[in-house]
Amino acid sequence: MGMLVMGFGVSMCPHADFDRNVTFILTGSEVGLLYDLIGVEDPKSPLFGRFFYEIDVNRFTRDEAIDFLTRGFRETGIDVPRDVIEILVDMFNGIPGWLIYAANLYLRGIKDLTMVREAAVNEALNELNNFIRVKANYSTINARRTAIALKCIANGNDAWSKVAECVEDQEGASVSTASLGNIIASLEKLSIIKDYKYLDPVYNAFA
Repeated sequence: MGMLVMGFGVSMCPHADFDRNVTFILTGSEVGLLYDLIGVEDPKSPLFGRFFYEIDVNRFTRDEAIDFLTRGFRETGIDVPRDVIEILVDMFNGIPGWLIYAANLYLRGIKDLTMVREAAVNEALNELNNFIRVKANYSTINARRTAIALKCIANGNDAWSKVAECVEDQEGASVSTASLGNIIASLEKLSIIKDYKYLDPVYNAFA
């Protein structure tokens, strides 16, 4: 990550310093990863001290999500029944990214909402599996324990002691506090979990 951050920052700096009409927009759901990429809190980063403006797009309320999809579908010229919109909203719990994903599938002709949910679940599982595969490039033990921790959390273990017990049961051996702590911290940094719960309910399918 260090070399990536350095290269990314060096390539941006000339434009950030001299091109007043150029604005960089970086988006993503993994807030901690974006902070690492930009390096705004790292004095060694080429982008350290540069001005940036952060916009948080939080989960919509049910009414906001219904209005969001209603307006979006209307702009495409397609009349979608209210009950379909409400099912999509309840299915994805107001998360903007999944609402857009589901709406795009619907507009592309996938009207079976069960298939829409299955597609979203498969996408989420692919994201988590890719995340674990990347970890395996550095440590197979850490990757395996991360996968176990994700499953434990998906199965309702919502406290440190519960997750630790579940991981150790699956491993058949004790796991150090530091090791599990690093795993939990990395999952929180990537905005996958918070307080031992998935921020994104679709990820619960990882169980």
